[in-house]
Amino acid sequence: MNFSSSSSNSSSAVVRDNLLNAIMKNVITVTLCLSINYINATLVYTFARHEVFNTNPRYILYIHLVINDIILMTLLTLIQVLSYIIYTMHVWLCMLFLVFASSADFNNPMTLGIMAIECYVAVCFPLRHAQICTVKKTYIVIGIIWLISAQFVIPDVFVALATEDLDFFHSRVFCLVKSIFRNSDVEQKNTVFNGVLMGIVWLTLIYTYFKILFTAKSASADAKKARNTVLLHSFQLMLSMLTYVDDPISIGLTNLFPQKVLAIRYAVAIIVNVMPRIVSPLVYGIRDKTFRKYLKVYWLCEKK
Repeated sequence: MNFSSSSSNSSSAVVRDNLLNAIMKNVITVTLCLSINYINATLVYTFARHEVFNTNPRYILYIHLVINDIILMTLLTLIQVLSYIIYTMHVWLCMLFLVFASSADFNNPMTLGIMAIECYVAVCFPLRHAQICTVKKTYIVIGIIWLISAQFVIPDVFVALATEDLDFFHSRVFCLVKSIFRNSDVEQKNTVFNGVLMGIVWLTLIYTYFKILFTAKSASADAKKARNTVLLHSFQLMLSMLTYVDDPISIGLTNLFPQKVLAIRYAVAIIVNVMPRIVSPLVYGIRDKTFRKYLKVYWLCEKK
């Protein structure tokens, strides 16, 4: 979770926007957050109200992705706004924000992988799909996803508790991952964990795409839709992986345009953290016919 990490390389140097720029940036960020969360909240509301969605494993997985995006957008926007208003915050509060945000962020790649597997089962094993992909099993898988995320995040908290003085947790810092979890072993562990996770998810997406491609020789509409869905999941995953290159991008652009360091940090943070959140509602909110029918009722006040 790297929403604030675009500033991490210069966290030791206090470089701040003037009042006008700070207001403009926060207005843009809050507006984006409210807009995206409004769309996602409508999707969640639609899902909860209609049985056609909440009894379908595919939509359950999708809405889990949407809920994670809501959590991420809310926490990341809150961190940014607070960083402009009070600049620093208590370590324990920042840690609390980062733990929940990191867990939600870590959930998304795994959810995309599971959604690709569901598409694969639906196309390649249509007669067994209802037996394999049940609502109960779907919620169990979501629980496992959260357990794996906890295994990724909670050890960092225990390492911090074991290695830092008690006074550190009552001190104030600029809210960054590197400012809270300062042990070098934690960073190495996260690099390995992220690498393994992304490798597994990418292999899953590639495998399911080609299995769907070669199994569905009839090129039916459902098979084409499944292939396109897996490709969209790959695009979403690629966007989420931008968090791993935001530091090099920020450093490179800052070296080229040193006078634009604040604008570069902000632009990179928006691209890395907001763009993936925009894609999710588009995948089903607009592309899916069933969701689109109900969303028109809520957004355009049309009759069913």
